[in-house]
Amino acid sequence: MAETSDIIVIGGGIAGVSAASALAEGGARVVLLEMEEQLAYHSTGRSAAVFFENYGPPAVRALTRAGRAFFERPPTGFVEHPLVTPRGVLILAEPGQEADLEHWFGEGSTMVPMSAGQALAKVPLLRPERVVAAAWERDAQDIDVHALHGGFVRRFRAAGGRIVTKAEVRELTPGAGGWTAASAAGAFSAPVVVNAAGAWADVVAERAGLGTLGLVPKRRTAIIVDGPGDGPRGGQGDVDSSTWPVTGDAPHNWYLRPEAGGKLLVSPADETPVPPCDVQPEEFDIAITVDRFERAVDLPVKRVEHAWAGLRTFAPDEALVIGFDPRAEGFFWLAGQGGYGIQTSPAASRLTAGLIRDGKVPAELEDAGVDRAALAPERLIGS
Repeated sequence: MAETSDIIVIGGGIAGVSAASALAEGGARVVLLEMEEQLAYHSTGRSAAVFFENYGPPAVRALTRAGRAFFERPPTGFVEHPLVTPRGVLILAEPGQEADLEHWFGEGSTMVPMSAGQALAKVPLLRPERVVAAAWERDAQDIDVHALHGGFVRRFRAAGGRIVTKAEVRELTPGAGGWTAASAAGAFSAPVVVNAAGAWADVVAERAGLGTLGLVPKRRTAIIVDGPGDGPRGGQGDVDSSTWPVTGDAPHNWYLRPEAGGKLLVSPADETPVPPCDVQPEEFDIAITVDRFERAVDLPVKRVEHAWAGLRTFAPDEALVIGFDPRAEGFFWLAGQGGYGIQTSPAASRLTAGLIRDGKVPAELEDAGVDRAALAPERLIGS
């Protein structure tokens, strides 16, 4: 016999646990199925997330705006310390990238222009010949991903939600009472199934007998290297990288972010299409990362302390996919988070709960400019 509930959520990353929490707190009986032995093993657990309102297409930026209050004033008891801390984002125009920089000042942007000299003052080891102008977002903040994910998990369990790990969904079958998920951990039935399977979202849809939406998992590489430390450097005085903003170039060929212990996270911002898998970093991509960093920053990489890769799964238009599939009653998409899943999770989860509960976009999300049609799966079906 299948275990019954009101809603099955497939996927234990940030999208799945935040939506499951919102649904369970609304009174639904929710079971969350995760194929791995632990939650957040793939994209969420490998994210270097920043709350950055000017990042992504308009539909993404609206969701991000709608979530700011949650990050800055989380519910009582959600976490023991702040979810976000000040960081800032600095986008550089290297020679020949001036047109790319203009895109960061598009409609609705809150970024402000900054001179090369001002940029060099914020990150003094940038090579001066590589900076001609910049864009600045003062209000960007680091996100404590572990605390955010853990807070949603605790609230989900406190609301009576059930988490089942090692429960890869092998088949989804529609029936008179809704959907039955045949998994490695047994069978589960519910009128509604939420496909929050990340890189495997199209795979889950196929196992439900539906066509895919053209979601593409893309590999993103990151490395950890030593920062400049606190000692004197070439007559420049002490260099403390802990206060540097997240910094990268306008066409998004590289970026860095300060890490604990004086380290720097560096990425080539690669987006290599790959099948859904336990993705690992490629030596070639690591070498590219080091080369791009050293070309932009006067800090030789003496060793790569750690390297990893994660999957960021994109819809063709790079906006999230949130809504019921018109081809199958009760099948709900929460997918295509790309590189935006962490910062959009508070709003995306509230949108998911609202659409499932009464088919409406919550008023506070509408006020932030969240457009249901721009996120709906209908826009991708048959395209």
